[in-house]
Amino acid sequence: MKIGFIGLGNVGGKLAGSLLRNNVELYVRDLNADLVKKFTNMGAKTCIDNRTLMEKCDAVITCLPSPAASASVMEDKDGLLEGMKPGKIWMEMSTTDQNEVVRIGKLISAKSGFAVDCPVSGGCHRADTGNIPILAGGDYQIFQSILPILKFMGRRILYTGRLGSASILKVMTNYLASVNLVSIGEALTVCKLAGMDMKTTYEAIKISSGNSFVNETETQVILNGSYDVNFTMELVLKDIGIFNDLANNFKAPLEISPLLIKVFNDGKEKYGPEAWSTMIVKRLEDACNINFRAGGFPPQLKDDEPEEEGYEIK
Repeated sequence: MKIGFIGLGNVGGKLAGSLLRNNVELYVRDLNADLVKKFTNMGAKTCIDNRTLMEKCDAVITCLPSPAASASVMEDKDGLLEGMKPGKIWMEMSTTDQNEVVRIGKLISAKSGFAVDCPVSGGCHRADTGNIPILAGGDYQIFQSILPILKFMGRRILYTGRLGSASILKVMTNYLASVNLVSIGEALTVCKLAGMDMKTTYEAIKISSGNSFVNETETQVILNGSYDVNFTMELVLKDIGIFNDLANNFKAPLEISPLLIKVFNDGKEKYGPEAWSTMIVKRLEDACNINFRAGGFPPQLKDDEPEEEGYEIK
């Protein structure tokens, strides 16, 4: 299959890199010309516009920062929709609103094309090695047709059902991770004030019932002091906002979700929209005049598992 890829940022660039590493014929586009040049130097091709990209490729992947960005590359003049032909596939790998995925999916269906939402979840370090989990929603036969491509980008791949279902589950997982991050900040604060060693605290969490994916990954760069997770306050607010809107649509009386949005808005105001999301714990460090530094932790996360071929979770 010829694959197009739009969005070569922190996550998208790593996913596109996995496709190139597995010798996929890849066409790329991004607003950042330097990123496009980097990938064409690595063997990818590019196109003059998104319409041409869709015309040339069997499937086009979008991995973009917002629903509005995905709508733009699809519907603007010379957009993907203009190049959509029967049998072509749109693979939405952005974290987005399920209503937008379904809306755009109907436009694609009207041209006898197909849409699959297939976001990833598990951190940029796993996207870099092709080991990141992937959720995928849409027609199951179409999912099966793109499964070989998904296997190049991710390890554990879960078919989630109807179009839009993967997007719902993705914002749910990001919501849970964000709640966990805030609670880790509170836990570290109390232990620091109680005189506990931060490395010992980390290890205690890691071997106990309090452990989590967030602790095993993001706590490490917090203790290092780099906070570098390649994910920003602004992106967290976008994701948890989509989750909160979904809850409101169903009149679910959530209590933590509105508070979480308030906490991250405060973090965005203090440190800026492009600050790493892990800096949300710095609010407590600053308020208590402490820091969580400990030796032996990396400034950036690396996936220590070897790259393996992906597989569908049954």
